Amino acid sequence: MAKRVARSLGFSYLDTGAMYRAVTYKALASGLDISDAQAVADVARTQAIEFGFKPGEALPSNVFIANEDVTNQIRTPLVDAHVSAVSSYPEVREALVAQQRAFGAAHDTVMEGRDIGTAVFPEAELKIFLTAQPEVRARRRVMQNISRKTQVAVEYAVIDNTNEQQVLEEILRRDLEDESREVSPLVAAEDSIEIDSTHIGTGKVVARIVELARDRGAEQGERSLR
Repeated sequence: MAKRVARSLGFSYLDTGAMYRAVTYKALASGLDISDAQAVADVARTQAIEFGFKPGEALPSNVFIANEDVTNQIRTPLVDAHVSAVSSYPEVREALVAQQRAFGAAHDTVMEGRDIGTAVFPEAELKIFLTAQPEVRARRRVMQNISRKTQVAVEYAVIDNTNEQQVLEEILRRDLEDESREVSPLVAAEDSIEIDSTHIGTGKVVARIVELARDRGAEQGERSLR
């Protein structure tokens, strides 16, 4: 939805969650102990995260870390299981938030993440707190996983990312961890607008957010994400 909003407004787009996932994946793939905050933070500080584009597309379709395409690897249940811990480390957040703020300062941006309106850009012109019932989110995630039609080789574990109950349990676990972490917890900003998408299609949600953005002065941008 965030990508579609950005496309409709002609804005740049940044998925901050993908950045934390990329760091998590790289740390796991490098054999690091995820509980070692300093070692994981070194990954965030030293391994460049970049986004790739398909010809003719203004919005990113691929995620790279240290020149490795990790677009599919960062969406596995294994990364799901560890990304909350990684994103709770102050040193990791400091490294990635600095990049996110620099990007937002340079572009008209739709930025997606769990602390954007509260920690990264508390002065943002429009903040949307998008939610849905956990069961619906799990169903949508399973459909998303199936639609990728890509088997990702994971050396560390065998996890079924198309099992709706397992996905639901992981979503609930991650929500609890993110809501209770000391640094930048998952919480709605006081001035955010909550949209519950449980019973609303993607198109209607996108149209509502675009309408709110334009009501607040958003104009067609230059699609300057490069």
